[in-house]
Amino acid sequence: MKQESRWFKQLKLKMSSAFRRKKKDDSVKSKSPFIEPEGEYGKAEDLAHVWSLDKADSNVSKGSDRRWPRLALAAAIFCGIMFFVFLLLPRILPGFFKNTDIALFVEKDPVLIYDDTYRVVKVSASSVMSQDDITSKRITQVLMNEPVHFLSDDCKNGYVLIRTMDNIVGYVKGDELNTDMSSCEPELHLYKIVIADISKRVMSHASNGTLISEVTMNTVLYADVKRDGVYQVQLPNGQNGWISSSGVIELDVKKNTDVVGVRYFVSSALTMVNATYLEGGVTKRGICIEGLAYVSACVNGIPIPRELKDQINCGTEVKLEYDAVTGALLIDSIIPGDIVFLSDPYKPGSKEPYEAAICTDTGVLLMRSSAGTSIRLTKFNADSDLVKRIITVRRVFA
Repeated sequence: MKQESRWFKQLKLKMSSAFRRKKKDDSVKSKSPFIEPEGEYGKAEDLAHVWSLDKADSNVSKGSDRRWPRLALAAAIFCGIMFFVFLLLPRILPGFFKNTDIALFVEKDPVLIYDDTYRVVKVSASSVMSQDDITSKRITQVLMNEPVHFLSDDCKNGYVLIRTMDNIVGYVKGDELNTDMSSCEPELHLYKIVIADISKRVMSHASNGTLISEVTMNTVLYADVKRDGVYQVQLPNGQNGWISSSGVIELDVKKNTDVVGVRYFVSSALTMVNATYLEGGVTKRGICIEGLAYVSACVNGIPIPRELKDQINCGTEVKLEYDAVTGALLIDSIIPGDIVFLSDPYKPGSKEPYEAAICTDTGVLLMRSSAGTSIRLTKFNADSDLVKRIITVRRVFA
C-alpha cells in the first residue's frame, strides 16, 4: 500500500511539473508581439495593431514644439547677463569701490580740457602777429602741440585771431592750427614729454625712420608707448612719431616740470649762442632774448611771461651795489641767471625797456649782437656803456 502510494505521488509530481512548464510556455507565447505563422506563409497580421505606439510613446513629433520656449528662455538669460556685465556693472562698480584701493583698478572716463573753442598748433612754431598781415610786428611764437583759444576767422590773408593760454591776443595762420585736440589732452595719454634740448627730431619709426617733424625747446608732447630709449608720441597733425629719450623730461601727464637750480637755466640759455636773432622768436631758427628767457625758464620749472614788458616785473628785483668811493657799479652784484633790462641806447635816461640780456657769468651777458643779427656773449665792466643803460635787474632763479 505504501509502495503504491509513493508511486502515485511521483506520477502526480511529474504530471504537475509538465503542466506548469506547458502553462509557462503558453504564457510566453501569448505575451510575445510576434505571432507564430500558420499555414504555408503564415497568418496575415494587422501591423498597425502590432506596431502602434500609445500616447505616452508618441513624443517625437511634439519635441520641436517644446524646444522653442526653452531656447527663448536661454536667449533672454544670455542677453540679461551681457547687459549686466558690459553696461550696468561698469556704472555700478566705481560707486561701490570709491575711495578704496580697488578704485585704482577701475578705468575712469577721461576728463577732457579743451572744447571746440580751442585749436592746437600743428607746426614747429607759429608766429603770433599784431595784425592780420605778415609785415606787422611779431609778438611771440607758439610751439607745436600748444593749445590756443580760437577767437575769430573773420580776418584777412589767411589769418585767424587767437589768444594764447597766457592771454596774448594776436593773429596766426589758420592752416597752422588743427581742430583735433586729442594730441594735447593729458588724460588720453600715459606720459608727458617736455623737450629740454635745443631741438629734437620726430621720426616715422623707432629706428631707421624718416623725419616727420622737428620740435624745439619747451615743446610739450604726449606719449603712449615707452621703449628702451624711445617714446611714441602723438602729433597734432594726426600722425604718431618716435622720439629719443635723450634731452627730454618725462612727467606724469598732469604734472609740471620741477624747479631746478639756476645753472640749468643758464645752460639752457647758452645753447642758443650764435643763433639767428628774430624779434619775437622762441626757437633756434630765430630767437630774441625775451623769447630765450621764456623757454629757458619754463623748461626748468619756472614759467615767466613771453613779452619784454611783462618780464620786467617777474622774479625779484636785484639791489645793485656800487663802490662807496668811486660810485662805480660792482659787477659781482649781477650773478649768473639774472635778467638785465636795458634802455634804448639812443634815449639816455629812459626807463622804458628796449631789450634784455641774460647774465651767464660774472661780467658776461648773453644779448643781441651790435649788428642785430644774432645772439652773442658780450663782456662788460663798470666802465662799459651797457652799465649806463641798465634799468633794472630781475632774479628769477634763487
